[in-house]
Amino acid sequence: MGRDATAEAFTYAWENWERIRLMENPAGYVYRVGERAGRRLARRPEMRNDFSIPDDEQPMVEPGLAPALASLSERQRLVVVMVHALGWTHRETAEFLGLSTSSVQKHLERGLSRLRHSLGVEVDA
Repeated sequence: MGRDATAEAFTYAWENWERIRLMENPAGYVYRVGERAGRRLARRPEMRNDFSIPDDEQPMVEPGLAPALASLSERQRLVVVMVHALGWTHRETAEFLGLSTSSVQKHLERGLSRLRHSLGVEVDA
């Protein structure tokens, strides 16, 4: 249920980021979206979200990305998605997750390294 609520909050943030990013506390707003989703899901456990995208609207994504993301630790996955998919700064991510910015940087570096390895991507130094 917590993962479903988090997914719903991140999806909402992704779809509405242009409006949310202008708010005084975007992380707090997205947190509340997830909190409300969690409460709703707790009341109606039979309710499941379908985040499928119609075939004609599928974004161009590396097919191995989802399994590679799933192989990361939860913290690494959150940091990678927040920074690279949602465009959050390290500071915003740190505040939202209750971490230091240096911890966010380490989780990001380790997560991206594992993703590159999983996807077989070489990075030129």
